[in-house]
Amino acid sequence: MRILLIHAEKFWFKAREKAIKNAEPLEEAVGEASLENTLVAFITVESRDEENIEDSASKAVDAIEDVYHRVKAESIVIYPYAHLSPDLASPGKALEALRLVEKKLKEKGYRVTRAPFGWYKAFEIKCYGHPLAELSREVKPVKAERKIVEKKYYILTPEGKLYKPEEYVYREGEEEFKALVEKEALKKELPGGEKPRVVDYCRKFGFEWEPLSDIGHMRYGPHATIMVELVGDYSWQIARELGFPVFKVLGTNTFNLAHPAVSKHAELFGERLYEVRVEGGRYILRYAACFQQFSILSNWPLSYRNLPLGMLEIADSYRLEQRGETLLCFRLRRFYMPDLHILTRNLEEAMEVAKKIQEKIIEEGRKAGFNYWAIYNVTEDFLQQHKDYIVELVRREGKPVLVTVVPAGIYYWVINVEYTILDELMRPREIATFQIDIGNAKRFNITYVDENNQKQHPVIIHTAILGSIERYIYGILANAAKMEKQGKTPYIPTWLSPIQVRIIPLTKNQLEYALQIAYKLLEHGIRVDVDDRWESLGKRIREAGREWIPYIVVIGEREEKTNTVNVRIRRTNDQKAMTLEEFIELLEEELKGYPKRPQTLPLRVSQRPPIPYLM
Repeated sequence: MRILLIHAEKFWFKAREKAIKNAEPLEEAVGEASLENTLVAFITVESRDEENIEDSASKAVDAIEDVYHRVKAESIVIYPYAHLSPDLASPGKALEALRLVEKKLKEKGYRVTRAPFGWYKAFEIKCYGHPLAELSREVKPVKAERKIVEKKYYILTPEGKLYKPEEYVYREGEEEFKALVEKEALKKELPGGEKPRVVDYCRKFGFEWEPLSDIGHMRYGPHATIMVELVGDYSWQIARELGFPVFKVLGTNTFNLAHPAVSKHAELFGERLYEVRVEGGRYILRYAACFQQFSILSNWPLSYRNLPLGMLEIADSYRLEQRGETLLCFRLRRFYMPDLHILTRNLEEAMEVAKKIQEKIIEEGRKAGFNYWAIYNVTEDFLQQHKDYIVELVRREGKPVLVTVVPAGIYYWVINVEYTILDELMRPREIATFQIDIGNAKRFNITYVDENNQKQHPVIIHTAILGSIERYIYGILANAAKMEKQGKTPYIPTWLSPIQVRIIPLTKNQLEYALQIAYKLLEHGIRVDVDDRWESLGKRIREAGREWIPYIVVIGEREEKTNTVNVRIRRTNDQKAMTLEEFIELLEEELKGYPKRPQTLPLRVSQRPPIPYLM
């Protein structure tokens, strides 16, 4: 805080009009006052004060009290004044600090008048003019120690048995689960130093750090771009398969900390906030799509007949991860989140809808080849009241889960389920998630009208069924790293491959036929290119292999004469001759149920410059 202290012979002020939208109601302060022989404390609350408001307020009281006694004033005026520093606290925190200063002074027996916060005020002041009549003080808080949430850990089996982690006997096939429990519950250190192979794979597909930006920010080459777009499309597709209306929206990524709901939600999220300053205001870059969707939904006149109702945005999200913990494609400061929120009428309906979400997460994890192990974060009261429901969820998992129990009332959720894979280094990586939120609808004033024509606050399910886009891709590539470790040919699903078919004509004589095939595949939405560089066949096949292209088609004189294609299949290492129609049928069957997108690369490989990440 910065404080300007004036010993005033006379001081008068009157609130005229609101300076900010969320100005303090006049009945909670003093709108007009006239005082004599008073110490006027013009106070600016700064952003650093938010780290420990209690300490800042106490130090401000000490400074005011010291000057009060020295000048022999008869009263104190606490006057909000935002002009002593450019680094302002959020309005909510500033008001909290000023009220705390007032309270502490009154508890000491001083006569205190506090002018209202967030108002334009007229004032007149007559300063005594003695040596102590004009003073300034600066107080800096000691950073508050972050409260450690007490957690209890258990292992819950599908049979409903609860074990302490150190007492559980692991079965065959639960080696990954054991590694997860040891890290999360027993806090065992993972072996360090070794870089996961998946990072090399991310670079292979054009996911790279951006050197001109902050750490933890990526750039996406043409291969990476199509992969990101496809996963975004797929997340929207599966959201629409849940059996209730889902709306897709877009919004801003910058939200004002002056809004109490934004400020409180950010406080619950924790320390990993990206903050920006604009014209003296404090804003955060969103860490998910919550703020935007909640803002939209608070303006919708909803009825119980409309629920359940979902809203999805592919939200560019920002989290200030620690510098030493960023990991390409996985732990980022900026990423894309297909964030889905589902409004339900009450907790009971939310619990039923959550079963659908759980089923979809498990189904999509299985299709992607993920061996999910779940962490169930639950509040103590929810576990006591709904243990049978939690056991039912675990039974549906078909394998044990790690349960983390936290005290009630700390978070906005009552259950928060994280789906985790383990990479080839046996390090846990969270991918998908869902949680049941009982607090934010009230905080953001989201309501619906029930059967009795009464307004109610819905219960909200937060979910990322696939996880963030980059993490989903990380999981796919982590599977490939495990294949390689097992001596198998690594591959990614054909629907996600940037180029699905590479056609290689043996000579210039087959180029026209190769292009005809390519155009036919393009008509079916298949991403294809033609390697028309007249290098050796072996070199061109090897380069296609380096790009992990699922199907390599070699066209020679025989294929042209017989109207066939000679296909090399990466996944099985098979080589087959078939008609073009048979090949298209094979591809269409493999791509069924997945989105298609036009390719992000030229049709002819000769038109591509040497792309560094492919070399």
